[in-house]
Amino acid sequence: MFTSVLMIEKALTSADVEFVTGLHGDEEVAFHVLLQPRGEQAARLLRAIDDVALGSLDEAARELEAPAGEQAVSEGQRALDVSLVALRAAGAQAVGRLIEHHPLDSLKSLVEEADADEVIVLTDPHYVEEFFHRDWASRARHKVGVPVLKLFSHSKV
Repeated sequence: MFTSVLMIEKALTSADVEFVTGLHGDEEVAFHVLLQPRGEQAARLLRAIDDVALGSLDEAARELEAPAGEQAVSEGQRALDVSLVALRAAGAQAVGRLIEHHPLDSLKSLVEEADADEVIVLTDPHYVEEFFHRDWASRARHKVGVPVLKLFSHSKV
């Protein structure tokens, strides 16, 4: 069985599930999903800058309305639950947890704990972070000791 740690920032879409479950053909895959709830102030700013760079001014303005604190955790848990159900419905084994602080430390620990074969980072594009190699995938490549695949989510939820 192939073991993947899947880092996400929102609920997986059906296209995302089809994509990640099809990466290894007919081989059985177990996913360990990590989701960091939205709501951190610095992340909001970076998402707003990305939205402006893409010409999505309406989306940038909506970042002010993004949930924070307990509401962000609650919505994150729902997104994680939906994603796990979808992965299992597609025939994969899937377990997951929320991470609130130090996502790369949590990732490294989980890779070791699960004896993972790879890490898949599936997010919307984050151009500012990616340009400066501060996105999860770029930073994880120097930390986890297994291959890291960076994928972009197929659509916004």
